[in-house]
Amino acid sequence: HQVARFPQRASVVGCLLPLRRESWLMLELRAGARLLVSGVNVRVNSGDRVGFVGRNGAGKSTLAKVLAGENLPAGGGVQRTGKIGYLPQDPRTGEDQGTALDRILSARNLDEIARRMTAVEAELSTTEGAELEKALERYTRVDAEFQAAGGYGATSEAEAIASSLGVSEDVFHNELATLSGGQRRRIELARILFSGAETLLLDEPTNHLDADSIIWLRNYLTQYAGGLVIISHDVNLIEQVVNKVFYIDANRNVIDVYNMGWKQYLLQREADEHRRKKERANAEKRAEILQKQGEKMRAKASKATAAQGMLRRAEKLRSSLEDVRVSDKVAKLRFPTPAPCGKTPLSGEELSKNYGSLEIFTDVSCVIDKGSRVVILGLNGAGKTTLLRILAGELESDTGKVEHGHGLKIGYYAQEHESLDFERTILENMMSATAEIREPEARNVLGSFLFAGDDVHKPVKVLSGGERTRLALATIVVSGANVLLLDEPTNNLDPASREEILAALSEYQGSVVMVSHDEGAVQALKPERVILLPDGDEDIWKDEYFDLVSID
Repeated sequence: HQVARFPQRASVVGCLLPLRRESWLMLELRAGARLLVSGVNVRVNSGDRVGFVGRNGAGKSTLAKVLAGENLPAGGGVQRTGKIGYLPQDPRTGEDQGTALDRILSARNLDEIARRMTAVEAELSTTEGAELEKALERYTRVDAEFQAAGGYGATSEAEAIASSLGVSEDVFHNELATLSGGQRRRIELARILFSGAETLLLDEPTNHLDADSIIWLRNYLTQYAGGLVIISHDVNLIEQVVNKVFYIDANRNVIDVYNMGWKQYLLQREADEHRRKKERANAEKRAEILQKQGEKMRAKASKATAAQGMLRRAEKLRSSLEDVRVSDKVAKLRFPTPAPCGKTPLSGEELSKNYGSLEIFTDVSCVIDKGSRVVILGLNGAGKTTLLRILAGELESDTGKVEHGHGLKIGYYAQEHESLDFERTILENMMSATAEIREPEARNVLGSFLFAGDDVHKPVKVLSGGERTRLALATIVVSGANVLLLDEPTNNLDPASREEILAALSEYQGSVVMVSHDEGAVQALKPERVILLPDGDEDIWKDEYFDLVSID
């Protein structure tokens, strides 16, 4: 999966991204057999800053992938003009070679141009005569290409964007394979913004960003002159940036377009729902009157024809009614009753991790007592996810040891959903979560997480980020875990599901070790202790530590 891929123009039309005015076919999207939207015409012009809105699983990320050329629609197609910069919700990519700065520069092919220029320069120093002339011509062409892509000022531009997103200078020349998930996400976002794309498709761009970086991103996007599509659960970002809202209605399988800002949209949408309900009530009343009158009249042979006409009109009225919005379902979540365990189910002593010459942390020790609640804080790249993975047994520490106490059962939630098998189905992932579970119980739990019927046979790779989050949490629910290791558990969730998870977290009786930039999640946890990385200092939780939660 190539992040920031810039697809070529498609010949079929259905959605237009910043567009000439042309005809297009109606777009249809499906998730497996389930219809998401149909008969959709979408246009994103330069200057449009569109927010995609809808509950988890409504099709926001699916639509973004189709617009970016990552997936094909079930019907219709997309016409694109110019480059498209696409930031998927899942930032993992096969491009793990090279440095962080090279990755950003590659958005304009500057890394490849620079390599060609270096090769031609070496050739100039070793050739003579006619070969030298040819080499000079090649150098002139490569230099022109280099200047067109930004020239020597491009590196400074790339570094400035990355720095504004919280990437420190000492990370620029680190190998991609050594970066944390948060650092990698920032590099991918910097690459998209540096690319010079005419249209940006950004799926949850504030994930892993600190408060200062989010403010900078808001200002940048507000002034962006091209087309922009944003999917985000950051209400402040949506409110300040978007000037259009596309509401993806999962109940009616349509997209409602609102040519207005966020606050006006909220008011207008409620007015629209009120109108629909009123119109439906009036139409149902008229249909009922026609139905009753028709049934009375058809008993008389002389009025049978008129009666049939009334019954047809009643049926037509009912069939033409717009569906009234059904309240979005919310996952009913309860973390497992923890299995019995000893006084200290999990501990780590003198732990350290290095990637080559890059030291992440060293000599970190921690003790997780029964029922304790611990938050891990630190700057991006300080090793928060690395420490959780070591405690979970997913990664080996370079030094020291992790000790499992009596009866330990770990429930590990990975921020990039690494615990899930993307090639297997929802049900298969659930069945492999614990040896004790049977299919009826697995289906029952999945149903409470809004995976019902044939949905359980969908492969994980087609799920949205929010759906993967729900599935990963569902696998923890059946585990009977007495120690939860949670890495950004509220990322990608809609507000209603987030509140449900936080409520469940506050009631959980087992031990919790959590990494989160979500102040609300930390408040719900009610932590007793904090571990500060990379030094590994441990302290009693104080409210002043809230200032460090959203600062990276």
